[in-house]
Amino acid sequence: MSGSAVAADRSVCAPLPVLGRDVLVPLVTGGEVDYAALDYAASAPALQRVWDDVAAYAPYYGSVHRGAGYLSQLSTDLFENSRRTIEEFLGCRTEDQVVFTRSTTDSLNLLAAVLPENTRVFVFETEHHASLLPWEQRPDVAVTYLNAPRTPQQAVDTLEKALAAREPYGPALVCVTGASNVTGELWPVRELAAAAHAHGARIVLDAAQLVPHHPVNLGELDVDWVAFSGHKLYAPFGAGVLAGRADWLRDAAPYLAGGGASRKVSRRSDGGVDVEWHTTAARHEAGSPNVIGAYAIASACRALTEAGFEGLVAREQELIARLRTGLAEVPEVTVLSLFGDDAARVGVLSFVVEGWNSSHFAAALSAEYGIGVRDGLFCAHPLVRTLLGSAPQDPGECGAPDAAPGEKSLNAIRVSFGAGTPDEHVDRFLHAVKELVTNGARWNYRTEGGRCVPA
Repeated sequence: MSGSAVAADRSVCAPLPVLGRDVLVPLVTGGEVDYAALDYAASAPALQRVWDDVAAYAPYYGSVHRGAGYLSQLSTDLFENSRRTIEEFLGCRTEDQVVFTRSTTDSLNLLAAVLPENTRVFVFETEHHASLLPWEQRPDVAVTYLNAPRTPQQAVDTLEKALAAREPYGPALVCVTGASNVTGELWPVRELAAAAHAHGARIVLDAAQLVPHHPVNLGELDVDWVAFSGHKLYAPFGAGVLAGRADWLRDAAPYLAGGGASRKVSRRSDGGVDVEWHTTAARHEAGSPNVIGAYAIASACRALTEAGFEGLVAREQELIARLRTGLAEVPEVTVLSLFGDDAARVGVLSFVVEGWNSSHFAAALSAEYGIGVRDGLFCAHPLVRTLLGSAPQDPGECGAPDAAPGEKSLNAIRVSFGAGTPDEHVDRFLHAVKELVTNGARWNYRTEGGRCVPA
């Protein structure tokens, strides 16, 4: 049987076929192996369904909202139908808007831009930088950073106390993740939303790591907004979503000024221009929209819905249990966690290995076993530093640790997976971890450009 046939056969047990499942990669020790993509938390591979849908549409691509021709009309319908598909997928309420953006980061920066003056934002230090940093860009917005909680209930209690103490009483926003991009742990979103609303605050959910693994319903969670990226949702075509309440979006100046956001532009007698802006989602979608990105997200939403989240979640939990059991058999491995071993989580897990620099370990997994993971601080520096017990001033770079192999370094290893992951990839990963810890690397490595690479 050919290598490609073996790879395809091994992927049968994955619920949803993804691109790359039959890609062979070379090993430094000789030979090839099918690539084990275990870095879904950074970018999930495209679903085959998404790729096929985009390929089928590509010949009909045309300008959106701009043309009278058949392809323009078809593309406009496809773009707006994609918006409706996502509305349904997220359980949007009648008055909610779905705004297409470039990513989760872009979505949260958009929300930061439309906040009313003198809004106070409350955000846990455990957030990804996409939801930790945008609020500081507004000099008229005050940010309160909350310490990392050690239980879900402590998270709720911490937020309650902070909201109750805020002065003066005015507009407030809580930003919280649905699932940690470092530990995979699920946060008590519904309870945090209840606490926010009880104190007159609104809440935005960073669902980048949640929406590929669990159903997300705005109404059921009672959140005001949700933000996520297509490339986490098996649709890597450069699009994202901000969905939720329309009033702050409608009342603020457009995120970008330009065509598409404007309804009417006219010259004034003094030589300037008057602009009437759209009040719909188009207000914040200036320029030619990324119709392929929007369509890809909608395609992924349909694929996940049709596959059934109940079965996908159950199967992922089996893989998580297998992973945790296997790692627990290696005393040198320490799994990072805020809420403890029994905390509910998605398919994201980070760990450190005694005696190993994490960059060295990740490089060996790739070069000697064909396994792709991520090492570093995962764009969540305060959280990883808290989990590793290090001081805030300790050096470290997101995704690019600068310590040589064997040196003590501030970074960890993250393994992540999803609906396209075959069982064999998790089994190979556990075998590789045990073999590396027991026997060491079979190759020499060196530091190049801040990263550990085969010599």
